[in-house]
Amino acid sequence: MDLPLHIALRYLFSRKSYNVINLISGIGVAGMAIGTAALVMILSVFNGFNQLVTSSLAQAYPDLVIRPATGKVFIPEGNAFDWALESEKVLRLSSTLEEQVFVSYEGRQSLARLKGMDPASEAESPLQECITDGKWALHFGSLPTAVLGAGLGHSLGASPRFVTPLEVYFPSRTQPVSLVNPAASLRSVQLRAAGFFSVNAELDAKGLVVPIETARVLLDYEREVSAIEIWTAPRQVNAVQKELEAQLGANFKVLNRYQQNESLYKMMRYEKLAIYLILIFVVLIIGLNAYSSLKMLILEKEADRETLRSLGAPGSMVRRIFCLEGWLVSLLGMLTGLLVGVILVWIQDRFGLISMPGNYIVSAYPVVLKLSDLLWIATGVAGIGFLIALLPSKKL
Repeated sequence: MDLPLHIALRYLFSRKSYNVINLISGIGVAGMAIGTAALVMILSVFNGFNQLVTSSLAQAYPDLVIRPATGKVFIPEGNAFDWALESEKVLRLSSTLEEQVFVSYEGRQSLARLKGMDPASEAESPLQECITDGKWALHFGSLPTAVLGAGLGHSLGASPRFVTPLEVYFPSRTQPVSLVNPAASLRSVQLRAAGFFSVNAELDAKGLVVPIETARVLLDYEREVSAIEIWTAPRQVNAVQKELEAQLGANFKVLNRYQQNESLYKMMRYEKLAIYLILIFVVLIIGLNAYSSLKMLILEKEADRETLRSLGAPGSMVRRIFCLEGWLVSLLGMLTGLLVGVILVWIQDRFGLISMPGNYIVSAYPVVLKLSDLLWIATGVAGIGFLIALLPSKKL
């Protein structure tokens, strides 16, 4: 074993002459352990909520979506779309027609994001797993119906059990606006609410799903679509995306699920980074206890330092001994905190001891432990401990 490390370990575990040094060293180890455990648990809870958000997005967004690079609509024709229909890498496709519309229900009005869905996708839509009231159905016999976001439905005062239809309006694209009677230039359809879905706050507040033929009547389109949604075979998303991008060229955008919600994913990453930096700063403040204990240990071991110098030990070796001793205090606390944090996260994941307040889709706080988080925590805490140990030892 390296001599400076051997001496540092002896100093770490030996009883000091003054009990206050033992006390401060113990507080330093305990503080670093608590700070490290807090980092592990809070980042794991954040990962758990991120996983919930990601799984909810998977129910509302396809693996890939094709949109026009310019304009709102396009006609899906060409070799690329034929390839997607025939490829074994593609499980299914769905044509959609989307637009911002005005909705009225018994005197209450709201803006909504209309999404027309083709009949082939109606039976396989993942939104049917998100129904909170009523049922997933875009047709009642031969009559078209609508499925609303829960927030939109509640703001309008609608219910799947009411027979009064929703009135959906959109300005005509082909008729000029009449100054005498502006309402005459509005196209409208009436739809009964079949059910409510809940995915996330944005979709719940504005989402309105209808049959694509109804959307075409309202928006005055014949064959045009706003997007082609694609669900791929497992682990084939990247391959299908690259192939479609190569065939479609610059006139279309092929977006994966991350690109469809890029701002949301970026926000989640930045929030996690902010939490990490805040907690690392707390660990830095806690680490000042290790600084204090090392300063007092240096004063206590002045006779040992002189003995080492008399035996020919260079000043760098003496500085290294005390730097290692201070760093070992932080490392001991870090390892203890990692162990405690991992155990507590496992207990929460296994037994769900801490419950979520209110009515949520999960009953207990979700936790997901990631190896990358443990590595970042260990790097940050070890780095702080080294800097704190380096400062007093440099002055020797």
